[in-house]
Amino acid sequence: MKQILVILDGIVAKKLLERMVQANTLDNLYDIVYTDKSLIKEDYPVNFRFYEFDPTSLFKLESLLNKTYTTEALVVLDSKDDTIYTIKNLRHIKSNLEITVYDPWEIDFNGDEHIYRYDSGQISANGLLERLPNIPIVAQNIGLRAGEIMEIKIPFGSSFAYRYIGSIEQVEWKIFGLYRNQKMIPIRPSLILKPEDIILAIGKPSVLMQVYSAISKNDGMFPMPFGQNIFLFIDMYIQEVEEILTAVNETLMLHKRLNNKKLIIKIARPTTLGLINQIKDLSKDFDSVIIEVDYHNLGFKNIIKQDIKKYNIGMMVLTSTLMKFKEAITDIFSLRIPILKLATSNLSMAKKSVVFLNDTKSYEQISPVIMDVAAQLKLDINVFDYDPVGNSGRGELLKHFENLSKIFSKEVRITTNGKNPIRELRHYEDSLQILPLKKNMLKNRWLKVFSTDSDIIAYELTNINQLLIPIIEE
Repeated sequence: MKQILVILDGIVAKKLLERMVQANTLDNLYDIVYTDKSLIKEDYPVNFRFYEFDPTSLFKLESLLNKTYTTEALVVLDSKDDTIYTIKNLRHIKSNLEITVYDPWEIDFNGDEHIYRYDSGQISANGLLERLPNIPIVAQNIGLRAGEIMEIKIPFGSSFAYRYIGSIEQVEWKIFGLYRNQKMIPIRPSLILKPEDIILAIGKPSVLMQVYSAISKNDGMFPMPFGQNIFLFIDMYIQEVEEILTAVNETLMLHKRLNNKKLIIKIARPTTLGLINQIKDLSKDFDSVIIEVDYHNLGFKNIIKQDIKKYNIGMMVLTSTLMKFKEAITDIFSLRIPILKLATSNLSMAKKSVVFLNDTKSYEQISPVIMDVAAQLKLDINVFDYDPVGNSGRGELLKHFENLSKIFSKEVRITTNGKNPIRELRHYEDSLQILPLKKNMLKNRWLKVFSTDSDIIAYELTNINQLLIPIIEE
């Protein structure tokens, strides 16, 4: 739930408050500051809180904001001077607060990029102009006028932030425009979405509402935006019985805790009917588990190619045994979906997630996923900045994780020292390591001896469960 400060006065404010109540979805907590008692009625939803004081008073406004975690403010006043002083107070208290202001006076806000002004006269003029022939129509009136075009802002902490567009599953909707810093950016698959970006999306109205909800939330969405379902691949010919049953149990545990829709268990090269029945028995209490057996020996590559189209896969689950087959794994890497590599340790017993920071760009991209996964699996988050050389330069990245900690309301424990990260990683077998998925991880093992990338070296470990998140590498 987001906390929004609303400062109201005048006839426009009265109409706005009525509209807010009509459109209320209980997803926001509104702190309403007012001076005119006639604005307020007796019955309001539980997420509306009211405070009667003059917003031009810096002390009173600061006292309120210090008690709340306000992310945005809406200012609708009928006095130009009151509006100016209220905005000055807000900016004095919070320099980066997003402020939407009703401004029929064309006030000069000194180029403040975090202030969005609305002039009712201009809005009315645009609406009237659209009724005339041979005039371009704004987005809200294009097509069926049913809401098939939507403008969506990417909030800080969203699971869509730091995701490249090509990795976002777009079924019955599509991103066709993007604005960044008040400039339009050409759309391309490798373009990374960033907080504060505004995207234009087109599609089925009901689907767009779901997309809006997914983008607006900052937790509980993984495996979105990669896809909706988990896919466990089993090859009975090369995997031991114990390894298979452990993988099924671990994946069923994830299916319980993660916000995916379905779990698909694909069995290739079946050997015994008894083992298949054991897998079915383990899954019998789950209506959303699909078990498919390949009796035609299609091969790993063909099965994946077929099922990636058939299912909306958001995460692939493989054991260390299967990850050794580099030719087959190459095809999975190219799909650009997360891969959970199950190790010899028990994932269901894990109490913490570990992140060993490496290059800033990669870990900035996967940071929202780290927070989301840890929150859903109820894991502690431990971030390590280990740099034996002593010159990591990752101060901004550490601040980034601290900010995410506040957004997700989840503690991030940060440890900084000069130890060897790979040597230290061996002490965290009872954890889930989350790291970026890099193409160089598929290099020949002897070539990795010369690598200084701790992620690529860590990939070879088989004693720790790892969640590999695809990134854009340039």
